[in-house]
Amino acid sequence: GDKSFNDSAWAGIDKAAKELGVEAKLLQSTKQDDYTPNLGSMAQSVDLTMAVGFLFEDAMNTSADQYGDKKFGVIDTVVDKPNVMSVTFKEHEGSFLVGVIAGLTTKTNVIGFVGGMDFPVIRRFEAGFLAGVKSANPKAKVIVNYTGAFDNPDKGKEVALTQHQQKADVIFHASGACGIGVIQAADEKDFWAIGVDMDQSAESKKNKVLASMIKRVDTATYTVIKAYADDKFNGGAANAIELGLKEEGVGYSDGGKNVSSELAAVVDKYRAAINDGTIVVPGTREELETFKPV
Repeated sequence: GDKSFNDSAWAGIDKAAKELGVEAKLLQSTKQDDYTPNLGSMAQSVDLTMAVGFLFEDAMNTSADQYGDKKFGVIDTVVDKPNVMSVTFKEHEGSFLVGVIAGLTTKTNVIGFVGGMDFPVIRRFEAGFLAGVKSANPKAKVIVNYTGAFDNPDKGKEVALTQHQQKADVIFHASGACGIGVIQAADEKDFWAIGVDMDQSAESKKNKVLASMIKRVDTATYTVIKAYADDKFNGGAANAIELGLKEEGVGYSDGGKNVSSELAAVVDKYRAAINDGTIVVPGTREELETFKPV
């Protein structure tokens, strides 16, 4: 129900259920203390257990050892166990593209970034986004704030409104369900929001989602399930899958038709430069410090 990361993950599992004839089961965790018991409960009743999110790393390490005869998949982190397939993303590459869009759309030269929890995965969104903004519009300033959660739309709205009061007229969120609040704030105060993970244009009642940074979590979950179904399951860190622009694991969408053809053409040039290695997008704050805008 977050209209983002988790819903995208479930879409991939649902697709596998329909296309591969597997039975899909869902078990939701309400807090981190649920992770290990929930993984154990699933492992005892299914053939392949998918854990969605980097916060599952410790629980996955424990469960993979405890249920060594069972198979697991994990998204957004790498667990070096032979019975765990890991899929991560180059979030910074897709975030760079929406950074270009933000940099060339802002009228105030003030842009916002709303992160969820301050972890390396979300910092990749941040670093890539800032690099894209700086490349497209060196004069623009980016305000960065974190909500400290992924499940609090009210907090997302509060942070976005504060950024807007500081003149931000384009705000990108990488904050799970907090982003629903960011989009609500965009509707109320008439600024642009940039969605994440799935196309979030439908979440705005006033078409204020400028674009969405697509992260194909559905591709990740489907890929792991299909590998298991095809008897090609490969666990361990050496076999971890990383999906970037080249693999079409990240990118952007424009469900609201708010990106002009001229702007899309500029973004396509940056995409090509990233794919051919001309631009190496920073994925950490440290790499961002030495990044030279292109």
